[in-house]
Amino acid sequence: MAKQQQPQKPAAAPKKGAKEQKSDRGYEISDERVKIVPGMRKRYQEHVVNELKQQFGYTNPMQVPKLVKVVVNMGVGKGEQEPKLLENAIREMAIITGQKPVTTTAKKAISNFRLRQGNRIGCKVTLRGDQMYIFLEKLGSVVLPRIRDFGGISPRSFDGRGNYSLGLKEQLLFPEIVYDQVDRTRGMDITICTSAKNDEEALALLKLMGFPFREN
Repeated sequence: MAKQQQPQKPAAAPKKGAKEQKSDRGYEISDERVKIVPGMRKRYQEHVVNELKQQFGYTNPMQVPKLVKVVVNMGVGKGEQEPKLLENAIREMAIITGQKPVTTTAKKAISNFRLRQGNRIGCKVTLRGDQMYIFLEKLGSVVLPRIRDFGGISPRSFDGRGNYSLGLKEQLLFPEIVYDQVDRTRGMDITICTSAKNDEEALALLKLMGFPFREN
């Protein structure tokens, strides 16, 4: 009488601490997560750094300007008197940037505007790392071209220290915002902070990153 064949035990799963392990089929198993690099960051690492080195003659890689952070600020004039307006502004900014905003308060009292020191007047978000690159890529390739009669952004909005600021008149330019859920249009200020020492280097950096500047 033939012996009954014993069922084979399932192969053991790779240990949590192991980086790579050879399987019986010849391919490698890895338990590490695959990191997705944003397109703008990849462009900077592979192309922009070399272009800036040739243009300005940098000898040290640490001299090459880079993006540091992006600050998005949205003002709400009656945030203290009408809390619902401030709540909607915070919700929309969280949708646009993918990060929870913080509320901003008045630094001093202004009697003409019935504003007291410490009143909540808006919200802001500071983006760094991959979140910054994803936001800027969306801003340059999707949001700005949706502006009516758009001919490029001004190259004169630098502050002399390598930082660039621009304003948007309405949040509806962002594709994440649903028109039917908007109670009113809100503008916002966007400041792009770089490590450039002057405006010339910062302008060259942002141009190579794909921002549509006009000639003058």
